Amino acid sequence: MQRRKFSREFKVEAVRLVRERGVSVAQASRDIAVHENILRKWVKELGADLKQAFPGNGQMKPEQLEIDRLRREVAKLKAERDNLKKGRSLLREGVDMRFGFIAKHRAVWPVAWLCETLGVSRSGFHAWLKRSRCARSREDDAIMPAVRASFVASDRTYGARRIWRDVLEAGFSCGLHKIERLMRAQALRARPRRRALPRDDGERSASAIAPNVLDRQFTADQPNRKWIADFTYIWTAEGWLYVAAVVDLFSRRVVGWSMRAEMNAQLVTDALLMAVWRRGRPDALLHHSDRGSQYTSEQFQRLMADNGVDCSMSRSGNVWDNAAMESFFSSMKTERIARRVYRTRDAARADVFDYIERFYNTIRRHSTNGYLSPVEFEKKVGLS
Repeated sequence: MQRRKFSREFKVEAVRLVRERGVSVAQASRDIAVHENILRKWVKELGADLKQAFPGNGQMKPEQLEIDRLRREVAKLKAERDNLKKGRSLLREGVDMRFGFIAKHRAVWPVAWLCETLGVSRSGFHAWLKRSRCARSREDDAIMPAVRASFVASDRTYGARRIWRDVLEAGFSCGLHKIERLMRAQALRARPRRRALPRDDGERSASAIAPNVLDRQFTADQPNRKWIADFTYIWTAEGWLYVAAVVDLFSRRVVGWSMRAEMNAQLVTDALLMAVWRRGRPDALLHHSDRGSQYTSEQFQRLMADNGVDCSMSRSGNVWDNAAMESFFSSMKTERIARRVYRTRDAARADVFDYIERFYNTIRRHSTNGYLSPVEFEKKVGLS
């Protein structure tokens, strides 16, 4: 069995997932398919100095531990303070929803306080408690937690169809229209996708331009037969962060990625190198990208040749020739990036890592895969 390799970039983001985002080592190891002992070793080796490769004792300073404890305590206090404030949005909803909120939180705050804040009477609330519920209402109450859980787990990006699949998988029997109605009642709205086509203003080199062999055939009957690649950019307060990715068209899984502050050949080379490390040396593989100078560079073309990868490139200025890759970046920006404001490149890196490795590859239902995640789709056909 070929030994798996991981880039330093992957290791750093995996450690930050544990140390800065509060994910347990056991959970993180399952999410990114890395053995728990290896992840613990990375945490120790990274140490307190990010600039060092991986030396050090891996222990945090006492003052840093105190800062982390205080941050968690402040976050908890803010959550307790804001809980009632969130309930004020129910003022524009029906009385049943406001009564339901009061019933759920009456053990936390006095009923009189809740009724006054939400603009309902105490007598009306107590009458609502004693009123018998119809069968449809009881069924809605049983299904609604599964609907909300699916919506929240998708980072509030799933629409009714994907949530419906989750609800059916959870063991409930209902139609799509019921899910749509429940989502409207709870004001659960997926972020709409932006349809504007991206512009391609990059300079191209004619020295290594390949024909469009892929020819918009965005399906593959086996893994590691067709990979597509491209890069995009994310704005932070420190400047642009460029994100390159490689996707296997068999399962639409992101098999390689890289993030840098510079838009150069090393950016796309690192992404392809990660894909080769993860999937093994390819056999009869077609790699498709645009004609950007990064992909036509000598450095990138040499890596392709060394691994026996055939090259395919989109026609000049035609984004539809790599539409599947554009779709991935559109999903990432719509479902995650467009809803964030990044103060640093490191914050953007952590969020992109989280989206790719802990959501898109492992959880997000993909319509091309019959609404299975890329990892689940590969498991279904016998791939690890």
